[in-house]
Amino acid sequence: MPCGEDWLSHPLGIVQGFFAQNGVNPDWEKKVIEYFKEKLKENNAPKWVPSLNEVPLHYLKPNSFVKFRCMIQDMFDPEFYMGVYETVNQNTKARVLHFGKYRDVAECGPQQELDLNSPRSTTLERQTFYCVPVPGESMWVKEAYVNANQARVSPSTSYTPSRHKRSYEDDEDMDLQPHKQKDQHTGARQAGSVSGLQWRGEPKRLETEASTGQQLNSLNLSSPFDLNFPLPGEKGPACLVKVYEDCDCFKVNDVLEFYGILSVDPVLSILSSDERDASALLDPMECTDTAEEQRVHSPPASLVPRIHVVLAQKLQHINPLLPACLNKEESRTFVSSFLSELSPVRAELLGFLTHALLGDSLAAEYLILHLISTVYTRRDVLPLGKFTVNLSGCPRNSTFTEHLYRIIQHLVPASFRLQMTIENMNHLKFIPHKDYTANRLVSGLLQLPNNTSLVIDETLLEQGQLDTPGVHNVTALSNLITWQKVDYDFSYHQMEFPCSINVLITSEGRSLLPADCQIHLQPQLMPPNMEEYMNSLLSTVLPSVLNKFRIFLTLLRFLDYSISDEITKAVEDDFVEMRKNDPQSITADDLHQLLVVARFLSLSAGQTTLSRERWLRAKQLESLRRNRLQQQKCVNGNEL
Repeated sequence: MPCGEDWLSHPLGIVQGFFAQNGVNPDWEKKVIEYFKEKLKENNAPKWVPSLNEVPLHYLKPNSFVKFRCMIQDMFDPEFYMGVYETVNQNTKARVLHFGKYRDVAECGPQQELDLNSPRSTTLERQTFYCVPVPGESMWVKEAYVNANQARVSPSTSYTPSRHKRSYEDDEDMDLQPHKQKDQHTGARQAGSVSGLQWRGEPKRLETEASTGQQLNSLNLSSPFDLNFPLPGEKGPACLVKVYEDCDCFKVNDVLEFYGILSVDPVLSILSSDERDASALLDPMECTDTAEEQRVHSPPASLVPRIHVVLAQKLQHINPLLPACLNKEESRTFVSSFLSELSPVRAELLGFLTHALLGDSLAAEYLILHLISTVYTRRDVLPLGKFTVNLSGCPRNSTFTEHLYRIIQHLVPASFRLQMTIENMNHLKFIPHKDYTANRLVSGLLQLPNNTSLVIDETLLEQGQLDTPGVHNVTALSNLITWQKVDYDFSYHQMEFPCSINVLITSEGRSLLPADCQIHLQPQLMPPNMEEYMNSLLSTVLPSVLNKFRIFLTLLRFLDYSISDEITKAVEDDFVEMRKNDPQSITADDLHQLLVVARFLSLSAGQTTLSRERWLRAKQLESLRRNRLQQQKCVNGNEL
């Protein structure tokens, strides 16, 4: 095993060590992965890895080991790269093998030439993902990750290459870079200038991996580069993530943490006039990339850095207060310990939400059930476990809904508030669509990772006319709520993307959108200054208590749940009895609703099986909710 190398600062040195020991034997790649996997198992090692989420890009050393917590926004076509390539010294004729994995730039030392005809060279394939920070990630989540990170970084506002570099691209988006980062501080930079571009792998590559401010000017692009974030106002870096192993395990909208080697070489951001002139000599039939596709797939590395993935981990959740993987043996102690003190946490959370809902404890009960709900399976097309709540009776022309959302933001890891105005419905883009000119998936508001809390504020809706896009947006919201899926627009067809999004609708009367459950708010108090009231509520909660609320709402989503045969029989008998007394009082849909309420009521108490007590409590809550709706209907003379 290589030793004496700093695996954080010089990971390519580690890789070079394994490559030198094993040569073209593919075992060296497995040994590299195993080495970094073992390193990350060491005490607190992941906390020492700099994160692109927390550390500005100019503070990170090129070719250093980094991590990135993100969502896959798009998947580009697979690309080819040279897994192994050979250089020849022009003076001594000595030949040296280099690895191309984890690199973007092929670098040759003084007097060295790349031998593209070498029989020892190999061409391999990798996948490129366009990744963005987790949409709607709450500020408390970001702050917790920042506070936990112990990486030592220092500002480095410029990057001066220490070697002669030659831009190399074989087929799709790749240049390669040697491991040596010393001894070559002198000499002129060579960027794809040897023999014109005759030695390059495939002409298509000329147009894809090199693009910069120079290129932006040449394309007359007046607008800044669009990072394609799904939600407005999002900040953070987007990254082109190069994946080498298990590419088929990932899909669009997955949330992952990638560990890999950072590539921000300026050569990636240069498209010289020589290269453009050379590309004009190539067969036009082979240069199929459009200028727009070139711009999107090869953005400036200073804006969109590259990460060459060594290890990837799908994230069950992004709550930094919990173990990353709750299924592992070492996490069970944490889970069992927290569940043992669940009852007082639930009681405090109920009191907190009751105050947030202006003294309405019944609405607070349903809000808890909503916040821990999740789609746990699908039966045919029906998603089981979804629990969309319509909180009606919200005061109009008040800041109540805005401040209620702020409370929710402080509790859940990711959320977004959609202000349902006529203008927003007509002009915002909800559905992601395929742009065939740029060959990318253009994001929309509904491209969200699972377990995001989506709060739809219908109290802002005024009279007006929905145009065609507005009608399509309303339909998209209805499909999301009913079927927990979003139909992405691929022009010639639609593609279903299943999801699990917690939708809370705040409205004055009954919502225009479908909902699994409507609870009418009955405020017990109306503070003269809503902002002052809600700020006071947040400030009175101890940070430690707030963290328990956050753990509570995340952890309970992942608990298993079952109903014993005995309780199933009791529920069936109860249903038959209720139908016998009043056939109109309960339907099969009502029974399903009762079972959903009972499920999340049980889980909120830390119980993974349904008890008779929880079943009766679910029936009581549903009775109170229905009676309240009926009373309100009688008062107003119309249906809510």
